[in-house]
Amino acid sequence: MDTASLLGRWESFYVIVGSSAGALTGLQFVVIALIAENQAARSMREIRAFGTPTVVHFCAVLFVSAIVSAPWGALHGAVVALSLCGAAGVVYGITVIRHARGQAGYRPDAEDWWWYVVLPLTAYFVLLAAGLLLSAHTISSLFVIAATCLVLLFVGIHNAWDTVTYIAIGRVGQ
Repeated sequence: MDTASLLGRWESFYVIVGSSAGALTGLQFVVIALIAENQAARSMREIRAFGTPTVVHFCAVLFVSAIVSAPWGALHGAVVALSLCGAAGVVYGITVIRHARGQAGYRPDAEDWWWYVVLPLTAYFVLLAAGLLLSAHTISSLFVIAATCLVLLFVGIHNAWDTVTYIAIGRVGQ
């Protein structure tokens, strides 16, 4: 099967996932605006550690959706783009750890580390591996890439909800 028809079979999936990621990115801006209004927001460090990664994950899903939906003549371009996206995600995941450790306004618990660091960092490692293996194991890699997008999308949804509920509880406590 040629590249165009193989990737074309994923078009509906990536239209749904990419559109969702784009819309949720916009909603995350509302969450950030709520944080800005809240007295509990102490510095940009908390936003870099817990708010910005959510936008990055949504944008990564949107970007992967664009990559897989692009009219590639051969898989090589998609391999490079997906691998670079996974590698950039891994590097970014490491910076999130630094930001989470460097901020003092909120003490993350084990669940926070799981949702804000472990799951996304694992997803980006898996995306990197699936991108590198796309030419050799095309069908299974495409399913892994799709699953990775869903993980990042659900992580972003969870983390946005977590932020909103944290703010809501903080306001009730005031």
